Amino acid sequence: MSRRDRVSSPCVSICALDENDVCVGCQRTSDEIMQWPRLSDEERREVLEKVALREEKVMIH
Repeated sequence: MSRRDRVSSPCVSICALDENDVCVGCQRTSDEIMQWPRLSDEERREVLEKVALREEKVMIH
């Protein structure tokens, strides 16, 4: 599998952490951002599932 085929980062170049250590741009935690390059595609998909849940919470508030 080439790098091009890997699960892409959700980064939108709006990099700022909120009071909960979550990026307001991509909704990943600082740990998830730092670990992203080393994660397998399966692990990246797990992070993206968490991101989706965080995005839902942001929309509700």
